[in-house]
Amino acid sequence: MITIEELKKNGADLETGLSRCLGKEDLYLKLVKMGLGDAKFEELGDALSANDLQKAFELCHALKGVIGNLALTPLFEALSSLTEKLRNKEEADYPAMYSEILEIRSKLSGS
Repeated sequence: MITIEELKKNGADLETGLSRCLGKEDLYLKLVKMGLGDAKFEELGDALSANDLQKAFELCHALKGVIGNLALTPLFEALSSLTEKLRNKEEADYPAMYSEILEIRSKLSGS
């Protein structure tokens, strides 16, 4: 279960996130749950496994926007880094970067 305490402990910028929800914790937590549960995370893994870097870029870029708006800073930073690598079609350890994203997501979701 996602809680304000877990989000804070794991680096979310609660002041910014809550301000975007007019201070309504229940709304913010609902949106965070939806964002962290987005199927695009799994689709991103599938695209990376298939070496479809263009699709992976599009999925990662979309996730970065959602997660950035929720002010989930550690996850936003990891997604931003992966987005830029994909944008530039750089050689990178994409599986390791994706694993890090999933680990941060798990911590934020309290699972």
